[in-house]
Amino acid sequence: MGYGMATNIRKKLSRNATMFVQDVNGAACERFVNETSDYGPVEILKTAKEAASAAPILISIVPAAEHVRQVYMDEENGVIAAPKSESRLILECSTIGIESTREVGKAVMDAGLGRYIDAPVSGGIRGAAAGILAFMIGCTDSDPAADQIRNITSMMGISEKVFFCGELGNGAAAKISNNYLSSTFLMAISEAFAIGIKSGVDKNVLADVIRNSSGMSWMGEHMHPVPGVIASAPSSNGYKVGFRCELMVKDTTLGIDAAEKCGVEPSMAKAAVEAYKKATQDPRCEGLDASSVYKLVANEQ
Repeated sequence: MGYGMATNIRKKLSRNATMFVQDVNGAACERFVNETSDYGPVEILKTAKEAASAAPILISIVPAAEHVRQVYMDEENGVIAAPKSESRLILECSTIGIESTREVGKAVMDAGLGRYIDAPVSGGIRGAAAGILAFMIGCTDSDPAADQIRNITSMMGISEKVFFCGELGNGAAAKISNNYLSSTFLMAISEAFAIGIKSGVDKNVLADVIRNSSGMSWMGEHMHPVPGVIASAPSSNGYKVGFRCELMVKDTTLGIDAAEKCGVEPSMAKAAVEAYKKATQDPRCEGLDASSVYKLVANEQ
């Protein structure tokens, strides 16, 4: 997702502004420079420390909490090792736990490295490439940085889909809640369509019934797990990866952890996460989008 986000920023930045990029995948950085440098200068940096030292605005997105800690807390190469700057604005867009978000954010701000705000995103790889992401922001809309945050995130998403959720960590909480639903919806859609199709209902007729009834959902309209129902969905394109099963396990587990800390019994997510775990080990789903879990549910090749 970071590639698409960065591409949209480079296209919309002033041509006179230098954009700094850093990633563990050096080849991806080189490709980014080749594809976007016509829009303005791009410089590849080796470490998060160098990135924080070079730019007044820092945007990060990585797979999991351990990677966020590495980016920010590594004493040699992390942001924590960069020069202090109270004016530095940091938007951390990864999907990680609420406690991890607040722990890292507090450490960064206590060290005088700038304003750290959680800003997780929703919309997937395609949404990132199209510049239509939604952002969940861990501060209020009356915060002194709110206008700047809105301007920056609108370069990667839609301004009407930038949501100010409250204090540090609330963006993460909102994202986890959303992902709890998308994860369990995908499983429920898979099971419902397996029932209907195996009972003799044409998949497209069933989709029309649900689309016009109480079972309609965003996941069903955009990420449908049954091939041929939604032409643009990963399932209709060989389950081309938009969101891997391994990441679905990670995000669903975050929902389970958050629920249990709040005293909520996450019965739906507990069932879903076991199915996604099986999918990560099943050759029918290996290397494919998480919606390929339908193959397990319907017992299809």
